[in-house]
Amino acid sequence: MLRHEFRPGRLVAGAAFVLAGVIYAGDAGGLWETPWFAVIPVVVAGLFLAAVSGLVTRAVRGRRAGKPGAPAETGTGAATGTGPGVGPAGS
Repeated sequence: MLRHEFRPGRLVAGAAFVLAGVIYAGDAGGLWETPWFAVIPVVVAGLFLAAVSGLVTRAVRGRRAGKPGAPAETGTGAATGTGPGVGPAGS
């Protein structure tokens, strides 16, 4: 059983930032020479791909939410009735 919901957008963004870190680490270690502006396209492209994958994930999960047998949305007070503005019936 998963402990948390898988979010591919965060995975893609994290991979882009790790790649940017590897590029700068290689430059700092003297393995190669990196111009200061070289990481900007990597980070921007990574954030764009993360946004696209997040939107696709949300669209797919949004379609599943309406089907019977799909996992329910978990939000504050969604299933327990303890969220803000929830009071006894008749109040």
